Amino acid sequence: MSLFDLRLSELHNRLTTKQLSVAELVDASLSRIAETDVKIGAFLTLNEENARKAASELDAELASGGEKGLLFGIPAGIKDNIVTEGLRTTCGSKFLENYDPIYDATVMKKLRAAQSITVGKLNMDEFAMGGSNENSAYHPVRNPWALDRVPGGSSGGSAAAVAARQAYFTLGSDTGGSIRQPAAYCGVVGLKPTYGLVSRFGLVAFASSLDQIGPITKNVEDSAYVLQAIAGHDERDSTSANVDIPDYLSALTGDVKGLKIGVPREYMGKGIDPQVKERVLEALKVFESMGAHWEEISLPHTDYAVATYYLLASSEASSNLARFDGVRYGVRASNPDNLLDMYRRSRSEGFGPEVKRRIMLGTYALSSGYYDAYYKKAQQVRTLIKRDFDQAFEKYDLIIGPTAPTPAFKIGEQVGDPLTMYLNDICTIPVSLAGVPAISIPCGTADGLPVGLQIIGKHFDEATVLRAAHAFESQTGFHNLRPALS
Repeated sequence: MSLFDLRLSELHNRLTTKQLSVAELVDASLSRIAETDVKIGAFLTLNEENARKAASELDAELASGGEKGLLFGIPAGIKDNIVTEGLRTTCGSKFLENYDPIYDATVMKKLRAAQSITVGKLNMDEFAMGGSNENSAYHPVRNPWALDRVPGGSSGGSAAAVAARQAYFTLGSDTGGSIRQPAAYCGVVGLKPTYGLVSRFGLVAFASSLDQIGPITKNVEDSAYVLQAIAGHDERDSTSANVDIPDYLSALTGDVKGLKIGVPREYMGKGIDPQVKERVLEALKVFESMGAHWEEISLPHTDYAVATYYLLASSEASSNLARFDGVRYGVRASNPDNLLDMYRRSRSEGFGPEVKRRIMLGTYALSSGYYDAYYKKAQQVRTLIKRDFDQAFEKYDLIIGPTAPTPAFKIGEQVGDPLTMYLNDICTIPVSLAGVPAISIPCGTADGLPVGLQIIGKHFDEATVLRAAHAFESQTGFHNLRPALS
């Protein structure tokens, strides 16, 4: 059995009982990256020297005894829009190709407190804008299940690294589905927590009212394990929620008897691949066999979600990315004629086409004469979408449907058609607009490629989401499916 087949709790136990050394775990991760990443391209920056040094220090702690952190000695990969002190953070963009942060994001401080080790920074769509990882300014990531397929995005590197057994867990960020959709495409587990549960301090902002950091793991228990380490209030993040953090691991009882599940007809209709729909219906039968009850419901404003999201997210991106001007950090155009020329050329040379597209869309939506017609209207529709979920959760404990309408598509197949690409997030975007938690777990395959099941919960009820996901996983074992490159 490979070390990557062990759950995080099993790795922790072997480390603390000295059956395993931290150096062995780090060596296995770095060796696997060296062996496979030339084909996959999941990593942008490796942290090999520091990771080996940290492993040596933690092994010395093992010898001395004492209490160990929750993630003691476990190597992780970090999406490249989460700032890491002294470790290059590019956001998948040429604009930040020379950026070495001088501080850690709050989640990185929490991982360090839990004594995890960072092995490197993971590839992504530039500034988290994309659904295929083809918008990386450096190189695309390839899906370990089929190297001619996309891994999803924007956290494509984070999902591919877990699927290819390069890291024991990774962190991604989710704005409109950027953890859940790549998790579905790569056959792994991806959790988007409730907005505000995990601090955004140190996450390079795309859309501040939507962005949320979460774990990508091999199984549901590992997801609960990592969430336990990174969740919690942060006074440096004004959107951080000051709520009690339950014991997520204790919620994994395997019991879903009596749970009431709503299945939106909007998530199972036109545009959903027939095989994906079939896998979801089969999953619902599994829940039914375990004592849960499900019925069809309606989330009537779903059809407006994609348009609403791209107006709001692009507007916020236009504002957030204004700071990248060639003055403070990042690339700067050489020999500009004047200040305005430096701004223009730095941004023209530093940003890729998808980022420019969204900045222009957002700037237009926020401009005088159009603000009320577009941005304000989108905010009003967002309220209606959130109200759909609020009303559904008055009756149901969970909402379940597909994570993505199709399995992973081929590299290059949609990159020239932005509107088709945007529609791949139709099942995940409404959840982000409502700010509720959701997890994507494998529920089988379609044409040999993974299919993701999305389980959506009430605000701050990650415990029930994880409980249902874990029960399904335990009953079916789909998390044991392996890609060819694993």
